[in-house]
Amino acid sequence: MKIYTKTGDKGTTLLIGGTRVPKHHIKIETYGTVDELNSYLGLLRDKISVAYHDELINIQNRLFTLGSFLALDTEKQMLANGKPRLDIKPIGQDDINFLEKKIDEMDRLLPPMTNFVLPGGHEQVSICHICRTVCRRAERKVTYLNENETVSPELIKFLNRLSDYLFVLARKLTIDLQVKEIPWIPE
Repeated sequence: MKIYTKTGDKGTTLLIGGTRVPKHHIKIETYGTVDELNSYLGLLRDKISVAYHDELINIQNRLFTLGSFLALDTEKQMLANGKPRLDIKPIGQDDINFLEKKIDEMDRLLPPMTNFVLPGGHEQVSICHICRTVCRRAERKVTYLNENETVSPELIKFLNRLSDYLFVLARKLTIDLQVKEIPWIPE
């Protein structure tokens, strides 16, 4: 398989199902942002304790699945034989429950929040906040896409919960790394 196909040289790309769309199409913007998030999660995984690696790999795998469903031409979801074009387990409630469980486990170990906190304090915490903000952007793009074509509600919920997970993970990393959270105190 060649890496370069030259089929995108005129600014278009293929959705899963074969429909050609401009590279600035909302579907491409949306799953491209999910891909960006996945790349930042890889950087985070490279930087943090191995204790978090398995759950981050799980999340990264699910993001690939999420991106695949976003890249699917909704009018060509089914093959001619009646089978789904994507023969992979979609994002579902069990994926959302996984994130909620991890959030609850970490949150029990954290002091209560009394203020917003400024991102930073350590490289790992900062990368985690970058992941969180890219996740929020992906969520915004998915909800915008949902205004134009139906997106599974579980995809939106998963990204929403993932941004919560990343926020709590950033707070947990401040504890793990023994760095100080800096509260935002409005002037």
